[in-house]
Amino acid sequence: MADDRRPANFVPLRSVTAGTPDPATALAEIRQIYFKTSRRTIDNDFAHAIELLKSLPDEDIRAKAHVYMEGLAEMSREWGKSGKVEKLKSGKARKR
Repeated sequence: MADDRRPANFVPLRSVTAGTPDPATALAEIRQIYFKTSRRTIDNDFAHAIELLKSLPDEDIRAKAHVYMEGLAEMSREWGKSGKVEKLKSGKARKR
């Protein structure tokens, strides 16, 4: 699912229009997203995983996806901060 050519926040159309996926397939896809995501694709991958999570029919199945979603959220927090530029008091910008 992690494709470095995709723009940020890109959610594959099939995840929205393909109807409700089989819960086992959706869970397997969330797992695959977790293992294949990169710093460059995290926004897209996280959005895609959320769409898949919303398609799961009940809390028991969603609980199985919890560990992968927590991992994606943590990567998103960590990687989201590292690429931002902050301005120093001297007026110069530095990368965090």
